[in-house]
Amino acid sequence: MIYFDSAATSFLKPDCVAQAVFEAMHTIGSVGRGAHQATLSASRVVYGCREQAAELFGLSDPQRMAFTKNSTEALNIAIAGLVSPSDHVITTALEHNSVLRPLYRTGAELSILSADQNGCIDYGDFAKNLRLNTKAVICTHASNVTGNLLNIGYIGAFCRAHGLLFILDASQTAGVFNINMEQIGISVLCFTGHKSLLGPQGTGGLCVAQDVIIPSLLVGGSGVHTFSKEHPHDMPTALEAGTMNAHGIAGLSAALAFLKEKGVDSLCAHEQYLAGRFYNGVKDIMGVRIYGDFSTPNRAAIVALNLGDEDAGAVSDALYEDYGICTRAGGHCAPLMHEAFGTSRRGIVRFSFSPFNTEEEINIGIKAVRELAEE
Repeated sequence: MIYFDSAATSFLKPDCVAQAVFEAMHTIGSVGRGAHQATLSASRVVYGCREQAAELFGLSDPQRMAFTKNSTEALNIAIAGLVSPSDHVITTALEHNSVLRPLYRTGAELSILSADQNGCIDYGDFAKNLRLNTKAVICTHASNVTGNLLNIGYIGAFCRAHGLLFILDASQTAGVFNINMEQIGISVLCFTGHKSLLGPQGTGGLCVAQDVIIPSLLVGGSGVHTFSKEHPHDMPTALEAGTMNAHGIAGLSAALAFLKEKGVDSLCAHEQYLAGRFYNGVKDIMGVRIYGDFSTPNRAAIVALNLGDEDAGAVSDALYEDYGICTRAGGHCAPLMHEAFGTSRRGIVRFSFSPFNTEEEINIGIKAVRELAEE
């Protein structure tokens, strides 16, 4: 099997991740629920991972980093807690439903910046859509369909200049691009552990700037203030009701240590090399339509394409059945991106790469696309 679906979840993980989860299953208990060795071990593992994530994302206070089970939960917590019906929010057509659906539910006014035929936005549209009641810019760092990066430095400066919150969905970039939220001016950074961070599913979180207060979305057990009728307001407890996935967090901690050892820049360069090699190998094949802006190599390691008039699902099935190549076909939970491309009905075939893919696998992928296009 050749796995080209890392934008959905990284299937190939460092061995240390599985080992850390295995060891945690046999050594740790529930975080903050006692003073015995098992719970103290759990608390140390979780706090250590909190420190690692804070360091990775440029957050000076690890206590401002709260764990969730994925980006979806993190984005829901941030958006539900910070956006009200009287607010206006600027977002983009590149967004995943994990941004769009929570925004729709708030009832807030939305300005959705359109994307062109390469999946790019016009940065002048931010100023054009600014209103008196604009509260926030909420957007992805990279499109999960095309791999196009948004210029978060520009967006952070825009938000600072106009006193806006900046909520970033870093699902596709956490672990593969350097992000310093305090330097950029990110108010809330939402991430998942199971993609480029190379951790287990069921892990993720949000990093919250010092001056941002997010009300608790979930309330319940916290291990402290048992007799209060209100959930604790202090971070990170305010956003971590209930028993957390400490075993998964142990795996995420091991993954973060692996990323630090190998170097995010080095892993990113390898992924971009593989994606560029694949792109150059398929872009001139008759009948292949590629989506996205490839004028710069600085992009997430994604190549999205269609073959002639074929349905994306049929192409993805053929890639797996005939070549053992795993890809993702369909709408990718990004409806506005497909509306921009006119692919809402047929979908798109997405190839996405990881540090563990090889040049040999890329060559097989190119050969498979060429042969399917010739049929």
